[in-house]
Amino acid sequence: MEVAMLDNLPAEMKLRSYKTISEDVWSGRLPNGMPVFVVPKRGFSKYYAFFATDYGGADRRFRLGGDWIDTPAGVAHFLEHKMFDTEDGNALTLLSANGASPNAYTSTDITAYHFMCTDNFRENLETLLSFVSVPYFTQESVEKEQGIIGQEIAMIEDEPDYCLYYGLLRTLLRHNPMRDPVAGSVESISRISAQTLYDCHKAFYHPSNMALCVAGNVDPSEVFDIAERILPKESAEVPVRDYGQPEESKPLSPRVSAAMEVSQTIFLAGCISEPSARGREYIRSELISALALDILAGHSSPLYIRLYSEGLVSSDFSASYDSAVGAAYSMFGGESSDPDRVFGEVVNEIKRLSENGPDPAFFGRIRKAALGSHIRMLNSFDAICGGIVNGCFHGYDAFESTDVLAALTLDDITDFYRKNLSPENMAISIITPTGV
Repeated sequence: MEVAMLDNLPAEMKLRSYKTISEDVWSGRLPNGMPVFVVPKRGFSKYYAFFATDYGGADRRFRLGGDWIDTPAGVAHFLEHKMFDTEDGNALTLLSANGASPNAYTSTDITAYHFMCTDNFRENLETLLSFVSVPYFTQESVEKEQGIIGQEIAMIEDEPDYCLYYGLLRTLLRHNPMRDPVAGSVESISRISAQTLYDCHKAFYHPSNMALCVAGNVDPSEVFDIAERILPKESAEVPVRDYGQPEESKPLSPRVSAAMEVSQTIFLAGCISEPSARGREYIRSELISALALDILAGHSSPLYIRLYSEGLVSSDFSASYDSAVGAAYSMFGGESSDPDRVFGEVVNEIKRLSENGPDPAFFGRIRKAALGSHIRMLNSFDAICGGIVNGCFHGYDAFESTDVLAALTLDDITDFYRKNLSPENMAISIITPTGV
């Protein structure tokens, strides 16, 4: 499959060139409604395919055909595990035997199946599209998987970082299903049956709710033809999701704590903010938040350098932002001998930045570093494909990120601190060593 073979490109596909980053993307929509993207990579010997559904761990309540349907926590993750089952065996085994490195994951709002290979790309793509589109479960295999996933859940529930994270989320969020683990609980997955999986596959694993992206030295028309031949011919109703009531700004509790087998006290603090809108504004909000938190508490920030030099934090100290399915939040934390003092220092820095804004020179350096990081990501096929599909599901063009980032201003960052990091709305989750 060579990039030069474009003579038979379907009329449904179009080319968009991004001169700033020297990338081309062929895109089109199949007759069944599914978007397909191809990123030609001349001179590369590897291929990467990313096939995803706009369905994740938080999509537990939805309306389909006029009826509201409630499903147990963990169905999307459980379904991801079982999708590799086929009537003839296991798709993982088949892909691996054909030279591919396959994998999958489920997040709050997406389930993705992907593989990398250097040979047999056509055959591997056909296998990927086939097994994800055609479910095969038995009640016996589902019950066996309940035991396997149940053991995994029981193990991770004893992990300090897990308890720390969900301790914070469950005090920040009252209703949104982001407060619950994507994998669910031992109790919730016990209520999953083979019929549950078939019903959710029918609701979410149809072309109208999915997208495919391929990167490599490939012919876009051939990728399009394979997808059109293998996938279902008809579109279907896309479910309406319900993520609960809008969240309140104030946390349920300003402080949650527990004692566990840890060598050093760990903490995580943060607050919720307004969720990002769709489209270009979504990626703009994501980039502003990432830049603002890096300026606040990144490893080159004045705050981090001071806290680290005083021995109040270690190198694992970090800050992050997440926005999905109707909620958004910022958080920061790590190991500390005095988490309350660190919390106070961060709050003071937020107040200073809200009043005075970041240092212009420091802002310029951090933005330039972020631009470099985005451009370097273009060497990663999985980052390219994952970004394009995520952008498709949220209504933005992932390859416009560098232009959006370059246009951000000091006022954008200062406004983020003022609107999204209100100290009175913050909560802190702490885990201390047992016996201390």
